[in-house]
Order: sequence, then structure tokens, then C-alpha cells
Amino acid sequence: MTATPVLKSSPHALRWFTRHKFGMFIHWGLYAMLERCEWAMMAEERPRAEYEKLADTFRGEKFDADAIAALARRSGMTHMCMTTKHHDGFGLFDSKLTDYCAPRRAAGRDFIREFTTACRKAGLRVGLYYSLMDWHHSDWHALKRGDKAGHKRFLDYIHGQLREIMSNYGKIDLLFYDVAAPYEKPEEWKAREMNAMVRRLQPGIVINDRNRLTGDFSTPEQHIQAANRGRAWQTCMTLNENWAYSRGDDQWKSPKLVATYMARIASGGGSFLLNIGPKADGSVPPQAVRILNAVGAWLKRNGEAICDSTNEGTIMCAVGGHTIAHNHGYVHAQSWNSPEIGVGAIESKVKRVICLATGRPVKFRQTGTRLQLLELPRRAPDPVVTVFRIEVEGKFRVRPVGVWPAALTGIRT
Repeated sequence: MTATPVLKSSPHALRWFTRHKFGMFIHWGLYAMLERCEWAMMAEERPRAEYEKLADTFRGEKFDADAIAALARRSGMTHMCMTTKHHDGFGLFDSKLTDYCAPRRAAGRDFIREFTTACRKAGLRVGLYYSLMDWHHSDWHALKRGDKAGHKRFLDYIHGQLREIMSNYGKIDLLFYDVAAPYEKPEEWKAREMNAMVRRLQPGIVINDRNRLTGDFSTPEQHIQAANRGRAWQTCMTLNENWAYSRGDDQWKSPKLVATYMARIASGGGSFLLNIGPKADGSVPPQAVRILNAVGAWLKRNGEAICDSTNEGTIMCAVGGHTIAHNHGYVHAQSWNSPEIGVGAIESKVKRVICLATGRPVKFRQTGTRLQLLELPRRAPDPVVTVFRIEVEGKFRVRPVGVWPAALTGIRT
């Protein structure tokens, strides 16, 4: 038997992914009706028959894909990714392999059709999420029970659903697998065959690393961790503490924290997939709308510091983060210190510093690799995070990480 080759995405496909720094994740399904957690079925040990009854009243009457896509655009996002099926096994797409899906139950709607159509109308790249784990399928745990025939039925089912998703919704730009459990070996999922099928159906797609293969990009979850140089990565994170709508979860991230995380991710060469969890009726919580609108307004003022940023060096600053893009350095003042902010490690000769919030030049003094921003106002010019663009003569260069600044090398302890 000839082994299935491990196909990779084209450089063109990876190019858009690495340049598009901000996207929207959407977790939505039956679990939204319980208003507490997308893992409620498992965490509360709800029997399958009891949980399945939720499909008889789940209608999503206020789900408006066009409005959500418009929110993503206002927020400065360039792509979206939505759950087609989460761990509970209920599909938001039309599947001929089961009637446990929205078009064939109370909702009577193909929400994935609406989502993909809205993305394209809004000029957004399309991503789809699919959970390999399936608590509803009777053969999900078959191999652990020693039932090889049952395991084959399960693999035929998930491969078949992926074929439907990749065949029936037009061009898909990103596939986000999740939770390849309980099996740890790629061959137990026929993962190579799975990816080969996906790439045949969607030649320009990028695939993540969660079906027991490395895929095209890494997916740190709820934390920021850059991949090895040369490998694409995307942090996925919730806007509060849950992926799904949770009525009691009031720990919303502020626009400032979102902007801070965005700069940290961009400076490491990654991208940011930020999640919203619509309510059971499909409406987006007003807190999420408010936060994302504020982030979008911030990106209108400061987006040049995020888009096309690279991980080509580190600017030192004690009051915040940094990015490097378009041959400029950008200092993100996440805490405001006036009348002066100090910056280190810039080897190029600085010719101008601009505050992006005001568009005005900032007085500065450069001594070697030390840069001082001077006569700053008492109040931060930007209500979220104030960003300064540092323009230099020639190529923007920074001191290599690990090399001590000249001002300190003479110190004796």
C-alpha cells in the first residue's frame, strides 16, 4: 500500500494567512441554550437523549450573518471562522449523514450557508471549525472498546462530514480542526487521508495542527506563544472566559487588553483569532459589540502598526510593547508616562517620531541606541493604547536580543 503524502498549502495561501493579523472566531450551537459553557453536556454528564432535546427548540431566530460580518469589518478583522460542529455533535450545516443538524431540526436553516455567504459579501476570508470529537456519535469511543468496525463507522462519518463541508460551501480559506480525542495517533484518525481530501477539494486552504498532524499553522489557545521562526501561528482567545455564551460570565476583556494582546501577537509574527459566543437566539451580546467597536476604532487610528508587522527584532520599552512594519518601529504605550517615555535598542538614526492618534510629530532625543520621547502631554492621546511611529534613515535596525546596551556594559556590581 502506498502511503498518503502529506500535502502542504501553497506559499500564496500561507501569505494571506500571515498578513491577516485579526480575525473573528464564532462558537455557537445547542450549548448556547444552557447559557453557561460549550462543555456543559460533558461537564454535567448529561445523557445524550436528554441533551438532544435541545435541538427541538433551538431556532436561532435572531442570527444575522450579515450583521455579524459587518461587526467583524468594523472591528478591523479580515477573516472569520465559525463552528460547523462542536464536541456535542450538533451541526449547523446541512448533512446527509445525520438529521442531528440545524437544517433538519427546529431551526430549519443552514447557518453555515448563511455565514459563508455573508463573509464573501463583506469581503472577508472564510474559515470553518470542525470538532473531531463527537459525544453524540455512538461510535466515537468505539476503538477504545476494541470495536474496530464501530471505529470505521465513526471515521467514515467524520470524513464524510468534512467532505460535505469542503464541497458544498464554495471557497474555504481556513480549516480549524479541534480536539482529536481520545485517539493520539494520526493513523487512528486517518489524518493524512483527511488532509489530502481537504486539499483536493480546497486547493488554496490553510489547515491547523489539531488532527494529530503539524498542519500549516500552530494554534496556541488562551495564551500567546510564538512558533518556531518560519512557522505560521495564530492565537485563539475568548473575549471573556468562555467560548460559548455564558450568562454569568462578566469577565470581559477591555479594548485596551485586546489591543495589548494584538500588538504582542503581531510583534511575534502571529495572528489573533478572537472569539464571540452568540446567545441561543443568535444575537451577539452587547458587551462584545461595544468592545469590538472600540477595538475597530483603535485600529483605524493605529492599524499600520499591526498590519504587515514582522518579528524582525525587538524594541525595548518599559511602558508597553512594540511592532515593526513598513520599515518603521512602533512603540505601544500601554501604560502612560509623561512627560517622557524611554525606548531602547534602536540602532538606526531616527529622523522623526509621530503620534498616530494625533498625526503630530513628537519631540525626541537620541543618544546611541537610546531614544527619549519628550514633552508628552499629561493625558494619553489615545483612550485605548497610544502608538508612536518611529521613522529612521535607511533600514530600520535594532540591537540583537541578548546584546547588552553600551550604557550598561561599564557597570560593576
